[in-house]
Amino acid sequence: MDGEGRAALITGGTRGIGRAVARELARDGFAVAISGRSAESTRRGVAALQAEGVKVIGRAADAASEKDQEALVGWAARELGRLDVLVNNAGVGEFDRVDRLSPEQFRRVLETNLFGPFYAIHYAAPLMKKNGGGFVVNIGSLASVNAFAGGAAYNASKFGLRGLSDAAMLDLRHEGVRIALVLPGSVATEFGGSHGGRNNDWMLSADDVARAVVDLVRYPDRAIPSRIDLRPSRPPKK
Repeated sequence: MDGEGRAALITGGTRGIGRAVARELARDGFAVAISGRSAESTRRGVAALQAEGVKVIGRAADAASEKDQEALVGWAARELGRLDVLVNNAGVGEFDRVDRLSPEQFRRVLETNLFGPFYAIHYAAPLMKKNGGGFVVNIGSLASVNAFAGGAAYNASKFGLRGLSDAAMLDLRHEGVRIALVLPGSVATEFGGSHGGRNNDWMLSADDVARAVVDLVRYPDRAIPSRIDLRPSRPPKK
């Protein structure tokens, strides 16, 4: 399989999109590590994947903490023997009018959704370069191009992640580290308060996003598919 002999780290890999990505990469032959925000959520995430027959290891790490992300990346590389793929998926949302959103809420979203991927890339890129290259996939959102009322913090974080991804891709491509951004539309996960019921059948599934990630990391080295917009085929008509 394409991932044989390679290793991947997925932040926010305990549920939703992150868990689906971990599952698909493991099935593709990757050695996989995941992180969750707490030790308990990480334990549950690892147990859930292992119950499906997925071989995975996990470590708690706060995406908003530089020290946690540095330690996480180093741990994953040591435990897996190398690091070839990093999937920055950890994220939070705080939604309110800009005049009611607290500075603490705004800071929390930016530090998790934007600073977190920067920290992980900063510490993972040197390890990937030592291996001759690697692939970073940032899980963004169509909210990075389409602002919405009540989304000041979330939109700002995702607009920023788009800029970070584009600039980092240009910085690192000549050293064999490719960077891509996946921008899903509406996904039926716990993050958005959806659980895949009948009323949400039109939404993307976490597995749809995971398949896009696997396709990206399989792509021939001579090309960088640097951005993918992933939309539901048949959203409700307005």
